[in-house]
Amino acid sequence: MPDDYKGPVPVPTPETQDFWDGAKRGELRLQRCDACKNVIFPPRPFCPACASRSVSSFTASGRGKLYSYVINHRPPPGFGPDPHAIAIVELDEGPRMMTNIVDCEQTPEALLLDMPVEVAFTPVSDDISLPKFRPAGG
Repeated sequence: MPDDYKGPVPVPTPETQDFWDGAKRGELRLQRCDACKNVIFPPRPFCPACASRSVSSFTASGRGKLYSYVINHRPPPGFGPDPHAIAIVELDEGPRMMTNIVDCEQTPEALLLDMPVEVAFTPVSDDISLPKFRPAGG
C-alpha cells in the first residue's frame, strides 16, 4: 500500500461493493442488464437504458482504448505525481470510465488517443484498490 497516497479513498455502497471487492482481487467488475444486455458503469441498481432492476455483475476484460485525457500539471497534494493524466478510457465492453494513465510518460507524444490500454490496480488502503490504466502490453 503506498504510504504517499493522500487522496480520497472511496467508500463502498451496496451498489458498488462488488466493484470494489473485484478491484481488491485485481478484477475489473462491470454490470450487465439482464433484460436489454446493456453494459453498465458506474454500478447502480437499475439499467439506465431500459430501467430494468435486473442487473448482473461480471468480470470485464480490463482492456480498452484511451478516449480522452488532460494532463494535470498542478494536482492537489496526494492526487498523484506532477504532472499526471486524468483520462477517460472506453472499455472494450462499451462503457467509458474516468481514470489515470500510469506506466507511461505523461506527455501528448506518449498519450495517443485510441491507443490500447489495460487495467492496473493501485492499492490505497487495506480494502480499496483503484483501477488505473497503462499502455497495453506494458
